[in-house]
Amino acid sequence: MPRERPIAGSPADWLARARSDLALARMPLPKEAFYEDLCFHAQQAAEKAIKAVYRALQREFPYTHDLAELLKGLEKEGVAIPETVHEAVELSDFAWHGRYPGTAEPVTAEEHRRALALAELAVRWAEDLVRGGTS
Repeated sequence: MPRERPIAGSPADWLARARSDLALARMPLPKEAFYEDLCFHAQQAAEKAIKAVYRALQREFPYTHDLAELLKGLEKEGVAIPETVHEAVELSDFAWHGRYPGTAEPVTAEEHRRALALAELAVRWAEDLVRGGTS
């Protein structure tokens, strides 16, 4: 299905949103909250950071939460993806899986720490690429 309008936002705008999600993912678990929700923000941080790289390349990205698909698209554009960033594809499940009752086992504090570490690596990588002038 063709897009009706181009994707809005500069690479800096996308990175600002990625950092915002990262800040939410770093929060201590509030009472009555779930680690799944913090991990969702970790996934969103990585996703928005990757999409910032697309914007820096002046390319459109697919409307997906699948980080593997997004990274494959960048590789097709000739962008080298470090293995540590490839590991962030684990976060894709947090885009939906586990955010609804009965769809997954509860996320542990250790799994949250891993999700946060992966998101931080992805955001840092994207910041470096965008700052380095990928466009």
